[in-house]
Formats: sequence, structure tokens, C-alpha cells
Amino acid sequence: QVQLVESGGGLVQPGGSLRLSCAASGFSFSNSGMSWYRQTSGKERELVATISSTGRTTNYADSVKGRFTISRDNAKNTVYLQMNSLKREDTAVYYCYKPYDYWGQGTQVTVSS
Repeated sequence: QVQLVESGGGLVQPGGSLRLSCAASGFSFSNSGMSWYRQTSGKERELVATISSTGRTTNYADSVKGRFTISRDNAKNTVYLQMNSLKREDTAVYYCYKPYDYWGQGTQVTVSS
């Protein structure tokens, strides 16, 4: 079955960087677009970034454009989210997503001094 396992979250100071990873299995990864979402307590899940199956096309939420980069390695069945210049408002649980309605368990990112 489809499995998505996120890793790489943690505590980081404002201005710092983190790289999230999502290891995928149970489906044809190289044929699937992938996304990262995030959610804070009491708010709806927010789309952060998407990447096409080949990796050639990416899209970002305005709030992270220029700071976050989504990428993928189809040989490793893994999608990444490089997060730079982190801000306190980036604090959230980050989820890996595969269409349609497949989610990872989430990884907590906390930006705080």
C-alpha cells in the first residue's frame, strides 16, 4: 500500500534552514506529482509546494516563494523540501502528499529562538 514517511523536522532558530524528506513506497513514484502541505493548530492544512512527476515543474505558496525549494529524486523514491530563511510563522506540522488523498504522518517544524 501507499506509504509516505516524512523526516527532517525539528527546532531551528529564525533565519535558519531545514531539509525535510519524504520517503515513498507502494506506488509508481516516478509517475506521480507530489506536494508538501503544512498545518498549524486550529487552521486548515495549507499547500506549501508541488512538484511534477519529472521534477521539471514546481509551484509554491506566495508565503514561501524564494525561501523554500521542492525537489525529488526518482531513483530514491524521495521528495524533499529545502527550507531557508525560516520565520516563526513557518512553525507547523509538515505533511507529504500524493494524489489522491494519501498523506504522511507529518513532521513538526518549530522556528523559535
